[in-house]
Amino acid sequence: MTYRNCKTAVFVLSLLPAVVIAGQNSSANFGGPDAVENQIAADKKQKQQTVKDQLAEQGVQLAIDYSMLAAGINNTLPGTDDFAAGGMLRFYGSWQVAGDNTGNGGSLIWKVEHRHSYTDIEPRFLEFNGGGVGLQAPPFSDQGGRLTNLYWKQKFNGGKSTFVAGYLDATDYVDVYAVASPWTGFVNFAFSTGNNTMALPGDATLGIAGATMLTDNFYVIGGITDMESDPTKPLDGFDTAFSDGHYFKSLEFGWTSSQEAIYLDKIHLTFWDSDRSDAMNQAADKGVNFSASKMYGQWLPFVRASWADEGSLLGIDKSLSGGFSYYGLGRETDNLGVAVNVSNITYADEDQVTLEAFYLMKFFDSLELTPDLQWVQNPADNPKENNIIVAALRTRIFW
Repeated sequence: MTYRNCKTAVFVLSLLPAVVIAGQNSSANFGGPDAVENQIAADKKQKQQTVKDQLAEQGVQLAIDYSMLAAGINNTLPGTDDFAAGGMLRFYGSWQVAGDNTGNGGSLIWKVEHRHSYTDIEPRFLEFNGGGVGLQAPPFSDQGGRLTNLYWKQKFNGGKSTFVAGYLDATDYVDVYAVASPWTGFVNFAFSTGNNTMALPGDATLGIAGATMLTDNFYVIGGITDMESDPTKPLDGFDTAFSDGHYFKSLEFGWTSSQEAIYLDKIHLTFWDSDRSDAMNQAADKGVNFSASKMYGQWLPFVRASWADEGSLLGIDKSLSGGFSYYGLGRETDNLGVAVNVSNITYADEDQVTLEAFYLMKFFDSLELTPDLQWVQNPADNPKENNIIVAALRTRIFW
């Protein structure tokens, strides 16, 4: 895959809020930890009541945050940079327009962003400069202003079922688990949605999705979104969604210990099928993902495996990840994550191995700092180097 192919394909993976997230009641949150309402709820726990909290009591939840990522790499290909940095400003929220005390209701969800790079190379592409095949925190790009979410969320069946329609981010509901977020979890995308194998659509595409609890423990999530949408030109999505006919489809079956623990204690199988994308210069593909995670006190061990027929995203057709997150190390608000990934790259002789460790720290009720260290063995595109090291610092300020 060429650098240009990687660059356009990467755009596909970023931030989130789509499908099945609970409103203001105690129903489960089907979405990932950085989906709009989940992120707001997590941040609010760190603060005393403000005007924002008072609005939340009236059904309006608002949040603004600014994130930065700076990363360096020790060995690079000739003529490439060894440092990258970028940031993004996000304004997001939800307005519960209708609802009752049974858990049913409808909400409008939105997220707008400005993504920018401080350096010539965008942070998400830095690993390629060292010859590694992988993405670093894909949302950290240089796309500028963009619409990421604008959709209607309808809850029914006493909060056990949810339907959404509008501009969605598939990574909010596809193959999620607790530490997949590029803002609060692992930086390397090998430990996020699809383990670097899934040929995802853009992270702001017209589509529909839904989820429901089949029993107290079993659930199903499915969706279909446009493969050609451009988040910097959202109105064009109406043309591509209904004229091009290129779609990303997913269906997930899973078990969870309870609806409230939907992205902590869970086992799931995700089946996906992606049409070709002209916008991202990406071939059609399909595959399956397995994920299992379980809280034991403060420990969250996990194992994840992914298969793709063609490996059209990055040339990776098989990927296996395992690791843990430890909540409350040192301080109650801190989080340690350690994981290892083994990827089969279709054109390489040896598997590429990635080891990552991060430590998230929270300060002053509104600041997060996360030092991150990665070791990549057998970088597929740099056969002269057996190992490369990526060191990063991620920050997030939220209001």
